[in-house]
Amino acid sequence: MMSWTVSDAVDYKGSPADKSKTGGWVPAALILGIEIVERLSTMGIAVNLVTYLGGTMHLPSSTSANIVTDFMGTSFLLCLLGGFLADSFLGRYKTIAIFALIQTLGTGMLTLAVSLPQLRPPPCHRHDVSCQPAKGSQMGILYMALYLIALGTGGLKSSVSGFGTDQFDEKDDKEKAQMAYFFNRFFFFISIGTLTAVTVLVYIQDEVGRSWAYGVCSVSMLIAILIFLLGTKKYRYKKSSGSPIVHIFQVIFAAIRKRKMDLPYDVGMLYETTNSEATRIQHTQEFRVLDKAAIVAEGDFEDQYGSCSDPNPWKLSTVTRVEEVKMMARLLPIWATTIIFWTTYAQMITFSVEQASTMERSIGNFQIPAGSLTVFFVAAILITLAVYDRIIMPLWKKWKGKPGFSSLQRISIGLVFSIIGMAAAALAEKKRLTVAKSMGRHNSSTNLPISVFFLIPQFFLVGAGEAFIYTGQLDFFITQSPKGMKTMSTGLFLTTLSLGFFISSFLVSVIKKVTGGNGTDEGWLADNINNGRLDLFYWLLAVLGVINIVIYLICATWYKPRKPKSAIQMENPHTKNAAEEKC
Repeated sequence: MMSWTVSDAVDYKGSPADKSKTGGWVPAALILGIEIVERLSTMGIAVNLVTYLGGTMHLPSSTSANIVTDFMGTSFLLCLLGGFLADSFLGRYKTIAIFALIQTLGTGMLTLAVSLPQLRPPPCHRHDVSCQPAKGSQMGILYMALYLIALGTGGLKSSVSGFGTDQFDEKDDKEKAQMAYFFNRFFFFISIGTLTAVTVLVYIQDEVGRSWAYGVCSVSMLIAILIFLLGTKKYRYKKSSGSPIVHIFQVIFAAIRKRKMDLPYDVGMLYETTNSEATRIQHTQEFRVLDKAAIVAEGDFEDQYGSCSDPNPWKLSTVTRVEEVKMMARLLPIWATTIIFWTTYAQMITFSVEQASTMERSIGNFQIPAGSLTVFFVAAILITLAVYDRIIMPLWKKWKGKPGFSSLQRISIGLVFSIIGMAAAALAEKKRLTVAKSMGRHNSSTNLPISVFFLIPQFFLVGAGEAFIYTGQLDFFITQSPKGMKTMSTGLFLTTLSLGFFISSFLVSVIKKVTGGNGTDEGWLADNINNGRLDLFYWLLAVLGVINIVIYLICATWYKPRKPKSAIQMENPHTKNAAEEKC
């Protein structure tokens, strides 16, 4: 007889979830809607923020770029906090609702910050000697708004995809197919939200007013929250098994406590309680120092009163739990070598937008907003995904017998595209600087007589790279991580974005200091980019990319996808009983 309830999910009353009344595509679509609006808000603010900081707040180019990259880096870093709160305390539903409200508060405050004349300096040309930058109090309000938005983004992104997949039952073949479709279209709809942000929203910012654009963000998020709450009775809710971060620290702490103990000659003597072959992870020889967390020691099964009890997880871990931590450790070399891509990506919403602001952007009587050049970036993502799905995958399957590139191959392709993209950016900037020098317009407020479309190759190449590396990273970190740590591995993936933005800020600060020079020499990253050598900064990123991909290929060759091993019997059936008898 077919079951009409989902075994591992409940409804809003806490009763077993009825398949006919909960879950499925409609609730998943309501959840997806709030992520689309989040992308609309965050990217709509980020891609055009550098022009506001320079043109209205009168900040130097390098400072403006770092504010944007720090904002984006913090947004992704806070995904770890959001994931921890969702797994340990709030659950995904409450986490989404609370952090969506926080983001709405942030966009509302940003609307206020750009509307009131008291919160910005008097208008002037940013490179005039008498032009005064924004005061500390004015920047304080702006920072508060931006980091409320970053906090909201972090909480949302940590739970939206997970709560969306909670609406499907993996044990039901029909719903499992629907969940796969949801995953496949998730990145596509995020890109649609970004596309709307860099076209419609950026145009409203430049031609109508930033207060109107940010107001649209606030109202859109409020509407999305209301729609999300309307689905409360239709959602399926799954209980968390606890924070993976806590589980990792438990294994590490237990291994440190027993660091002086010798490992047994037989792995069957290590502690294990998992009897199911489907959930048990076979013992491996890598990172053997962590195996000490599974050594059964005197007192591990005693509570504070000296009675036998379940072991304290901070003192004793199962072999399966130890192997989960080992699996996460094996991901780290690949994780580290993908960060540099997102450092390259950061230039597309900072210096590349500033380049565009100095160039000829007219098509007839229409003036293209500088921030809208990122439309070519998003278009490259959508085109690349379509070409890969419809052309490359069928051809690759016919030739190699495999359904497309592996996750590691896609990551390597993305890294190559980013290197070529930075080389193209350096060449385009060299051309722009030549025109600026020939026209003698280093301090001019008018646009240079060079078409902004010279920047299209760098946007397109890095955008195509993102299509490969984003899907490759997501696939790699989800499929190669333990089943109980999927949320953690997704957070690990998002930290590569965060660290990429922070490294961009670090590099900008270092280059600004090292190449600044004295007198009239402002270095590579001058306050007015017409006086700098941004092309050399791009070449530096290209060289770093080449070094990084060599290291990546070594790490990818070392990494072996985990395969189940049936030759080694991990658990001695008497292990647990013997431990309890010892107690």
